[in-house]
Amino acid sequence: MESKILIIKNLDVSVGEHVILKNVNLDVYKNKATAIMGPSGCGKTTLIRCVNRMHELDGNFSVQGSILLNGRDVNKIDPIVVRRNVGMVFQRPNPFPTMNIFQNVIAGYKLNGIKKKKDELEYIVEQSLKDAALWDEVKNFLYRKGTFLSGGQQQRLCIARALAMKPDILLLDEPTSALDPKAAAKIEELISELKKNITILLVTHNLAQAARVSDYTAFLYLGELVEYGTTEKLFTVPEDKRTEEYLTGKFG
Repeated sequence: MESKILIIKNLDVSVGEHVILKNVNLDVYKNKATAIMGPSGCGKTTLIRCVNRMHELDGNFSVQGSILLNGRDVNKIDPIVVRRNVGMVFQRPNPFPTMNIFQNVIAGYKLNGIKKKKDELEYIVEQSLKDAALWDEVKNFLYRKGTFLSGGQQQRLCIARALAMKPDILLLDEPTSALDPKAAAKIEELISELKKNITILLVTHNLAQAARVSDYTAFLYLGELVEYGTTEKLFTVPEDKRTEEYLTGKFG
């Protein structure tokens, strides 16, 4: 039996009168990649931002329901602790521009005031860059700015930065939408490798990508979770007509 690492129950999210998510219930399984797909504006990004409470940083969101990470409600834990356990990588690569590659990877430790010895930090940097399939490309340039890297390398640096904190789950918000096809393919390969050791929750509007990299897929439409199941089943025999119409390009 696959174990659940994240349980989202009866989640409602709104800003003022505007309802963004309605009664979303979703179980995320450990060491699997789960894709959240749906047309623009259906609430995909809001959903994953609630998991690490990033939504609190922009505006007066009202959130009802519960999000349990390893059995603990994230809304009852210090958000700084939540964000250590839940890594996040955004749509556009965002290495810290004033920091070199080495500093970028360990930025989470510095920002959280977590002291480590020099050799420990060196180990974390090497391991995280290896996990992000970037070490061989940057090991001779660790003290150069992260912004000198290509877009795809910058995105893998951001993944390394998230992995350095040893999170339980990694949130990826359309991580390849700003990248060229070759760089995007590299990130997809990386996702397949990473899920052996970490749970991945991935927002994508790219149906082919969801089909290629995820074990489970959720289809959101107008703030509602229309359908959720194994990727294979959802893509081959969807139960809801709206899912079928979305998959065949009738809307979206």
